[in-house]
Amino acid sequence: MRVQLTDRFCASAKSTEAQTDYFDATIPGLALRVTSGGTKSWSLLHGTPRRRVSLGRYPSLSLAAARGRAVEVKDGRSAGTVAALAEVYLRSIQGLRSVGQIERRLRRDILPIIGHIQLHELHRRDVTRVIDAKFLDAPITARRVFEDIRAMVRWSVARGDLDHNPIDGMKGPPISKPRTRVLSDDEIRALWRALDEFRPEVTRVIKLCLVTAQRVGEVSGMTSGELDLNRKVWNIPGTRTKNGHPHSVPISTMALDIINQADGLGIDQAHVSSIIHCNQFGLSRWTAHDLRRTALTKMAELGVAPIVLGHVANHRTTTKAGITLGVYVQHAYEREKREALELWANRLQGIIDGAGDVVAMRRSGA
Repeated sequence: MRVQLTDRFCASAKSTEAQTDYFDATIPGLALRVTSGGTKSWSLLHGTPRRRVSLGRYPSLSLAAARGRAVEVKDGRSAGTVAALAEVYLRSIQGLRSVGQIERRLRRDILPIIGHIQLHELHRRDVTRVIDAKFLDAPITARRVFEDIRAMVRWSVARGDLDHNPIDGMKGPPISKPRTRVLSDDEIRALWRALDEFRPEVTRVIKLCLVTAQRVGEVSGMTSGELDLNRKVWNIPGTRTKNGHPHSVPISTMALDIINQADGLGIDQAHVSSIIHCNQFGLSRWTAHDLRRTALTKMAELGVAPIVLGHVANHRTTTKAGITLGVYVQHAYEREKREALELWANRLQGIIDGAGDVVAMRRSGA
């Protein structure tokens, strides 16, 4: 929404959604983003096509300073921030096949944390903060993020934006093997019952990760505007998915009950990941992403076809693999996705209730 920003307004601004952008009526494109957790940051929608440039955190960056920095960016006087460097860097690598993935990681995982930092003040500890935010739940992505920063910084040194490389010699996170952890039925039951005694806003996210098989970042960032409760569909925009493509998730009866019981939507992903890291609820080591893997594995055990699993997971390496699926087959598998998620929800309810092992049941069986 567009408002006449004042110091008093910025200090008291709140959000009833996961996040709200308050656009300044004085400087077009300047926005104060407020999250439901109370975090406030400045950004600027600028350029053609429109891009979001991170300017800094409020109140460290005041309203007056944010307006000044926005004018500098609009005029091409970037003030030497990491965010401004990223804009130039992205233009320089447009010929790379992986530029889309690099841009998504920069805008989603890097710039919200260190975009406001002046280049000459960039320090290893800043890069460490970016890595730590991803490593617990997505170690492979954390490694890719480090490689993106390293490549951008080396490029900036080569062209003279930086006199030296502040992260030269820094070792990134280890390249770990993909996790294979799948929770057993007993672990699922124990976790679910333990969550019933825990804080409801965290419980909702963890349970929905298991029920919907979606990523913790997508679940934690869910907004009421993404939910079509009449059609029982959750529409995730491409700006919030890992691969940048919009994704529709049929809402099972179990998922709908969890959503309807929530006092509000939207919670910081890092907060949820930190709680899981510090409180394993009596289980052997697990992460939020293990819930997604568990749900997809259990659906496979129930006889759900791999192509349907790919559509549930929004894995385009499966759903658009090759000429046949990528070009000739444009079926979205919405009905099949709904059947798969309802099937899994029914099985999950049986696990929670302590029902016997019914993995032998298949969709074609009883």
